[in-house]
Formats: sequence, structure tokens, C-alpha cells
Amino acid sequence: MIARKAEQQILEDAIRDDRSHFIAIYGRRRVGKTYLVREVCKDRFTFSHAGLSEGGLNDQILAFDSSIKDAGGVLSGKSGSWLEAFDRLKELVIKSSEKKKILFLDELSWMDTPKSRFVAALEHFWNGWASARNDIILIVCASATSWMLDKVIHNRGGLYNRLTEQIRLEPFSLSECEEYARFMGISFGREQILLCYMVFGGVPYYWSFLRKGQSLPQNLDRLLFSDKAPLRDEFNYLYASIFKNPSHHIRIIETLARKKIGMTREELIERSGLRNSGDLTKKLEELESCGFIRRYNAYGSSKKNAVYQLIDCFTLFYYSFMENRTPDEHFWVGQLNTPLLNTWTGLAFERICLLHIAKIKEKLGISGVHTEVCAWCCKADPDRGLFGSQIDLLIVRQDRVINLCEIKYSGSDYTITEKTDRSIRNKIHDLITATGTRAAIHPTLITSYGLVENSYAGNIQNVITMDDLF
Repeated sequence: MIARKAEQQILEDAIRDDRSHFIAIYGRRRVGKTYLVREVCKDRFTFSHAGLSEGGLNDQILAFDSSIKDAGGVLSGKSGSWLEAFDRLKELVIKSSEKKKILFLDELSWMDTPKSRFVAALEHFWNGWASARNDIILIVCASATSWMLDKVIHNRGGLYNRLTEQIRLEPFSLSECEEYARFMGISFGREQILLCYMVFGGVPYYWSFLRKGQSLPQNLDRLLFSDKAPLRDEFNYLYASIFKNPSHHIRIIETLARKKIGMTREELIERSGLRNSGDLTKKLEELESCGFIRRYNAYGSSKKNAVYQLIDCFTLFYYSFMENRTPDEHFWVGQLNTPLLNTWTGLAFERICLLHIAKIKEKLGISGVHTEVCAWCCKADPDRGLFGSQIDLLIVRQDRVINLCEIKYSGSDYTITEKTDRSIRNKIHDLITATGTRAAIHPTLITSYGLVENSYAGNIQNVITMDDLF
């Protein structure tokens, strides 16, 4: 298995332990949660079941009963409620001769249909029976991260503090995607890995569709733009599978896609037409917990003025290229070296940098220093001497240093021109003037390959390259 070493260890330690364990695994759709459990547990499941993506209470219980039969249970008639269904699961476990009874409930949120009292039945099963034994490994899993957080991990009812372990499964990093590509026999250099990450992020399921022997443009045309492209409709499936009524979630995403630095709540309400309500707060929290957006405080601003920013690579790619496209098996090849492609690569490279802050800090030698990661902007104001600046990444350090990061994607070593040098100096001036900070400002370049040495290069204190992100 590629990566996931710590997560594998948690599961294996639980299986070897001499007490029962209740383990929750969560993370965005397609990130590999089910694959992780199946690879570690192999064929050792006493019971395994996945909720139905569509279906009411009766359908969900019928499917659960069917899984009990598949596992060797003998049933007469249909379970009338989730409590009865879990009683039948108890009977299956009691009859099992296996030393460890591994029970895997996948896509748990789909089982929790309206008024089903599914969570209450799960609570009763664990608290009233399974936790008193020493031979049960109950693993629950869902792509609806917000549901898992609300109903299981942060449950304030009968499941409060009942989990023995929780695993948040993150997308692959650049280096893990590089390892995965090698494992599949795909001969991509690091620039191709970086470009592929701009499209798919670190979602292993998407990477699994790549075909060796094809270039990256050929792969992208086949997977996303051809008439029968397997991932052509993935955007709609992605949000519909996580959120029961995703229209407002998608409207938030669409709105944030228009502004790369992100928007405050007030800006988002104005541009999206959504009402300022508790429901909006909930949807923003859900999108954040699923990893589609991030929330940060602009440098020098209060928490009330938090900024929301689209961070998901695949979603950004969808709105840049796929939203209104007709099938064209050569679409991506035709985009090479176009202004649209160049604009997108710049935006996507910024997102990748935000997703690899730990690697950037490692290169800067500040892995152990507490930092805040944010963006910052100000409008031109001649009366205050402000030029007007937008800074995409500030790393504000506890040691009273701020790394002001210029993020520049380039196909070769990047050249600091007189115009770029002036822009960086203006940003430093605006940041100090507007915020009154007394921290040292370190101009930092993050680019693909490196920096061309010229008369302006000496003003850059740190250079971070694509290789440093791997």
C-alpha cells in the first residue's frame, strides 16, 4: 500500500489488542478510506456492509439484513427497525468462532435516513453490548465528513467519548503521488506530477485512472474530455454523494471560484445571493470539514472577518475548464500554451503551495516554529501612502519574522524583472504601513525550478522550488 503507514499501524494495533475497539475513519470522497480498511483487514471481516446511496429506511434495513445473510447469518423475516437489525448482528457475532470479530460499516451517513433512529441503535449496540466484550473491532466510515464529525466524533449523546481511535484520511501529498505513479509504472517527471496534482489533487482514486504509455495531455483528454470520459461527471457525483441537498453548497463553491484570494462572509452573501443565516454557517463548516474550502484570518484582521477560499484542486479545474465544455477528445492538447491554461496553472500552483505548507516550513528551517498562514490585501490609498497590494501567502512566525511569499509557476528558472521587484517592494511597504507590524519581512520566492541570478535576485531572501514541495 502506498503511504498510510500510520493509519495501517492504528488498525493493526487495534486488531492485536486484547480489548474491543470502536474506530471512526473519515475523509473526502475517493480518498481511499474503504481501500485502507480492506487492505489491512483482508478477508478477516466477520461482517461488512455499505449503506445505499439512494433509499429510505426500509431499503437500508433490507440491505443490512442481506449483508448479515451474506456473512452467514440465518434470518427469518425482515428486521422492523435498526434496533432489531443490530440485534441480528449481535447473533451473528456470538456465533462467530473468529478470535477477533471485525465489523465494518461503510458509508454510515447514508444509513441515517430521516427519522430512522439509526444513530440511537448504533449507540445501543456499542454501549449496551459490544464495548463490554474484548473481541470486537467496530470500524465505521463515511465520506460525509461533516456528518461523521457531528454524529459520531463530536457526538454529545450516547456516543460521547466512546471512540477508541479516529482516523482522518488526508489526500496524498506530492511525494506520495509520485510514489503511486511509479507503482503504476507511469513515467512522469516531477513537472508532470505537479501538473497532474493541479488537476486531481492528491485523490488516489483519480490517479488510479492514469494509463502508462500515454502522455499527461492524452490521459487528461481520455479521462475528462472525451465522449465517454470516466471522470467527466465526477463533479456532480462528488457533491451529491456527500451532501443530501448540495445546491447551496455548490453555489458557495461557484462564488468562491471567482476570487482567488477568497471572500469574507459578507462578500460571499452579496455575490452568491444566499441569506445570512445559521444554515449558511453550517454549509460553510461542512465544506471546510470536507476539505473543499479553507477559512483563514487575513493578517491583522479579527476572527469576525474570516476569509473563505476554494482550496480543492479538482473543483478549481472543473470551473476553469469543464463546466460548459462539450465532448472533445483533443480538448486538453489544444489548450497547451494558451492564456487560459497559463492563468489556471498560476492559480493551481498557489493551491498546491497552500496544501504543502509543512514542506515550505521545512525548507525555511522553521518546522518547529508556530506560524499562522494567511493572505492579505489592501486598496490603494494615496492619503495613507498605500499603493494597493494583494499578497497570496504570508507565513507569520512566532519569532517575529514574516515570510512574504511570491508564488510564481514557470516552465523554467524564474526571472525577477524590474516590474516584479517594484511590486514586491510595494507590497512590503503596504504591509508595514497598513498594519504597523514591526516584524522583519523576508521576501520569499516559491517557483517551479529556481531563480535566475540578476541584479534583482539579491532582494529575495529565500527560494523554494518544486522539488522542495515533494
